Amino acid sequence: MSEFWLISAPGDKTNLQAWERMNTVTSKSNLSSNSKFHIPDLKVGTLDALVGLSDELGKLDSFAESVIKKIAQYIGEVMEDSKDKVQENLLANGVDLISYLTRFEWDMAKYPIKQPLKNISEALTKQVTQIETDLKARSAAYNNIKGNLQSLEKKTMGNLLTRTLADIVHKEDFVLNSEYLITLLVVVPKSSYLQWQKTYESLSDMVVPRSTKMIAEDAEGGLFTVTLFRKVMDDFKAKARENRFMVREFYYDEKELKCEKEELMKLASDKKQQYWQCWLWSCFTQRGDHSSVLVSQGPLLRWLKVNFSEAFVAWIHVKALRVFVESVLRYGLPVNFQAMLLQPNRKSVKRLRDVLNVVFKHLDEVAATSVTDPGMDIPGLQLSNQEYYPYVYFKIDLSLLD
Repeated sequence: MSEFWLISAPGDKTNLQAWERMNTVTSKSNLSSNSKFHIPDLKVGTLDALVGLSDELGKLDSFAESVIKKIAQYIGEVMEDSKDKVQENLLANGVDLISYLTRFEWDMAKYPIKQPLKNISEALTKQVTQIETDLKARSAAYNNIKGNLQSLEKKTMGNLLTRTLADIVHKEDFVLNSEYLITLLVVVPKSSYLQWQKTYESLSDMVVPRSTKMIAEDAEGGLFTVTLFRKVMDDFKAKARENRFMVREFYYDEKELKCEKEELMKLASDKKQQYWQCWLWSCFTQRGDHSSVLVSQGPLLRWLKVNFSEAFVAWIHVKALRVFVESVLRYGLPVNFQAMLLQPNRKSVKRLRDVLNVVFKHLDEVAATSVTDPGMDIPGLQLSNQEYYPYVYFKIDLSLLD
């Protein structure tokens, strides 16, 4: 992605000539790509209303940007299996973000220009706030399923002392429904296999001879069965522990194991089908060339894509409002200014700024001087986090979506 500068200057003949001069210089020197940014004739209202609105729009700008960033991050998480496709899903009104910016058109249907600026600002605030509220609810559900699944996955990936045994044990490994006998599972270190075979029958009375069998093995050891009388079970466990043989607290329950398997399968299905991409199919031609990739998207990804677009469109309208309000406050009435979108060449940012300051220095001699001399105080000028230049300036940083 890229950084853009949204600027404006008065639209009188002198400044239009300045625009042309700036365009010529930046184009010839490859300092930036420039395009006009069309803002409609909005209702101005009173000066006091504009001053108050300027502060509110600054907060809304930051809020909308944060929501867009959160949605983009979630899209990246949801598409973890195909990270290279993330940018393709960050669209605004069906087109890539740069195209939307450089061909910006005010949405008259959503934000009618005949209403007061305050109303437009409130509509934008309501829209972005609702998107954030919905995002919190959906992300909470997503994180809940993801957390539960990770918890169960840890059980299947741990060692034989901690992992679930639902996918390891079978009914035939156990003596079941016996009043007197019980089958235990014992984890034996690899270095102690021989010792186990020699001693397990004598660890306690009433151990069934030749009843042990290894049913699973990992890098650390093996899982063995052993059958004995129920009444010596506690004694056997104690003697086994003394010999570094660890008895798993596990009793075969077919219904419980079935439920555990079904829960794991359901969570995996929810994650894949309901929240993450369902499937990624790659089709190949007979010559083996990659011809197409079809992505079937789950509900969360579809919602994220739609609302990323809505939030991004709202954000750029906030930027347009800020340019309009600041231009009226800076240049006065009647409303007459020209807005332009610049995409700086990354290697020429400082030089581009110098060119702009020279071209538009006449708009504010003191401010223009302060840009080249940061140590200079400007009487009466209250600087905040927003950078100040002779022309109206707002940054649109798309790199935050990378």
